[in-house]
Amino acid sequence: MPEIKKYKCALCKKEYVRSSVKEEDYFPFCSERCRLMDLGSWLKEEYVTSRPLKEEELVELANAEGEEKEG
Repeated sequence: MPEIKKYKCALCKKEYVRSSVKEEDYFPFCSERCRLMDLGSWLKEEYVTSRPLKEEELVELANAEGEEKEG
């Protein structure tokens, strides 16, 4: 039997199990509400990056994101 992997929401820290339904998958958040609250924080410039990313780092992030979508 496959092990059920639990995650913690990046915003509220609630523990949850990812859904297999794509429309309901808000990873790394537990819900659309947390996803939208996080987006609002970025839009209000409450979050900032510590430094500009280098080209190599952008490529690495893009590759990691592609692997996440495949898996």
